Amino acid sequence: MKLFRRSLLASVAALSVLAAVPAQAQTVTLRLHHFLPPQAAFPSMAIIPWAKKVETESGGRIKVQIFAAMQMGGSPPQLFDQARDGVADITWTVLGYTPGRFNRSEVFELPFMCSGGGEKCSRAFQAYVDQNATDEFKSVKLLAAHTHGPGLFHTKQPVTGLESLRGMKIRGGSRVINNMLVKLGATPVGMPVPQVPEALSKGVIDGATVPWEVAPSVKIPELVKNHTTFAGKDGLYSQTFGFVMNRGAYDKLPADLKKVIDDNAGMETAAMFGRAMDEADKVGRDMAVKAGNNIVALDAAETQRWRRTASAVETDWIAEMKGKGLDGAKLVSEARASMAKYAK
Repeated sequence: MKLFRRSLLASVAALSVLAAVPAQAQTVTLRLHHFLPPQAAFPSMAIIPWAKKVETESGGRIKVQIFAAMQMGGSPPQLFDQARDGVADITWTVLGYTPGRFNRSEVFELPFMCSGGGEKCSRAFQAYVDQNATDEFKSVKLLAAHTHGPGLFHTKQPVTGLESLRGMKIRGGSRVINNMLVKLGATPVGMPVPQVPEALSKGVIDGATVPWEVAPSVKIPELVKNHTTFAGKDGLYSQTFGFVMNRGAYDKLPADLKKVIDDNAGMETAAMFGRAMDEADKVGRDMAVKAGNNIVALDAAETQRWRRTASAVETDWIAEMKGKGLDGAKLVSEARASMAKYAK
């Protein structure tokens, strides 16, 4: 009888071990979808390194399959919902591509909000979102909220002051940026960044607002010969990005693989993505210099004129948020306080 009991216990123990093996050995493939071409600087400097880091830290049990340039179908404004709905497991997208959806988050798109470059602004934005805008991401697992570096103009004709911008048809990347363009005297044309090369080639637009980072991948230094920058550490504008994961895909992971994802989410991931933007900005600017393009650097006095003119965008935004039941002035104050903390 004792022998039987020992044999039974041994069998149960063996079955328990066998039952545990599949869970411990579980491997998953996560499909990551984004809108930039595979040769663009940001994917190679941020998205691919992030994927490799996750694969390494999981001991190869998480595989990240990257689909660039909307290879899984749809359009850039649909990327957030593709993660929410499980069309993709992870997506990276511009939050401003879905106007009116990320009201609290878009405060970081206001003119001259971001300071000190992509990494500092991304840290400030992630901290701000964690404190003020988590509800906007409750349908997904937020991996990182970040921004790009200082935004600037890339135009066929030089922009040397406010007067020279007036009447130009300029691509804007979000509704806040489009309103800024109106206030500055330009005619905004909204479109995702992959549409910019064709629009420039066909004369649909006279120029575009994009950071240096993305300029080479959409051939901007070839299509226009003028670039206008601003004095000081504050960029004219920035855009906000969301790096998000399907909630169900995350919930299905065993605890140890969830930890790998958690360890690669939040502030340091936002900072890594912002840092990649800064490095890519250098590459984009160098390409324009090597092409012999005209880089206009507005002085402090002219930049101040742009600040005063663009300040009406903030006034508009605060009034609009009030109509939506949000305290826009408080959100602006929270954003500026976060930016001041991380811009040091």
